[in-house]
Amino acid sequence: MFKSFQYGGQAVIEGVMMRGPKSLAVAVRKPSGDIVVDNRQLHSWTDRFKFLKLPFLRGVVALFESMVWGVQILTYSASLAEDEEEESLSDQEIFFTVVLAIGLAVLLFVVLPTTAAHYLKPYLPSVWQNIFEGILRIAIFVCYVVGIGRMKDIQRVFQYHGAEHKVINAYEAGENLTVEAVQKYTTRHPRCGTSFMLFVLVLTIFLYSFLNTPDILSRIVSRILLLPLIAGIAYEIIKWSGNHAGNPLVKILIAPGLWLQSLTTSEPDDSQVEVAIAALESVLE
Repeated sequence: MFKSFQYGGQAVIEGVMMRGPKSLAVAVRKPSGDIVVDNRQLHSWTDRFKFLKLPFLRGVVALFESMVWGVQILTYSASLAEDEEEESLSDQEIFFTVVLAIGLAVLLFVVLPTTAAHYLKPYLPSVWQNIFEGILRIAIFVCYVVGIGRMKDIQRVFQYHGAEHKVINAYEAGENLTVEAVQKYTTRHPRCGTSFMLFVLVLTIFLYSFLNTPDILSRIVSRILLLPLIAGIAYEIIKWSGNHAGNPLVKILIAPGLWLQSLTTSEPDDSQVEVAIAALESVLE
């Protein structure tokens, strides 16, 4: 069933955030058992600067805005889950949190594998260096996901991640949004951020192959500068594949990302699905 707007969201602490055309909503299960839903109006840069809606640019903007909103929502959900008074982060605190997250990601997924591949230069031709670098980058990502997945709190988040996917799948199939109906659907979805990350990691292997970087510093800098372009391309692939998921060739393309989601999603219980439904219903047109 075709929908004009691609709804999506993310799991948070004991809850789910869903984004709609004009607002986002976060639903959180409090220790008392009550579900609290907070609906917030969106003010995207793309509404102020229309050129940012152009293909490739919109993906970079969406990624950055998602990080900012994600920090705000995670803070809010954590305070509700612990039944504490909500703490509001200042714009400066959010900015530094996002910058720190980006810096750690660059260190882990760019600097580390790039440096390792560079020191293999005497032993491997350029093309094999890039392949090794890309495989190492993917391996780091998988190990990171597996590692955090062992934490009890993250296991709960992965269950809410599965609930988010189930609700989106049910809605896009035209189902009534009841717990019983939603539970029939899969915890995997082609537009998942996990699939997006995998597309980014694979694209780095191909695009970095066109770079001629003689020294380690230029090698690292060139890769960092290309990241926005790669993120923009991956975003367009995700949107396109989400609209053509029934195509046999597209199914092959998205299969690795769906498999990887088996590490970042888990089967939710009925109470978690109920939370996800509340979040989506709050933002539906």
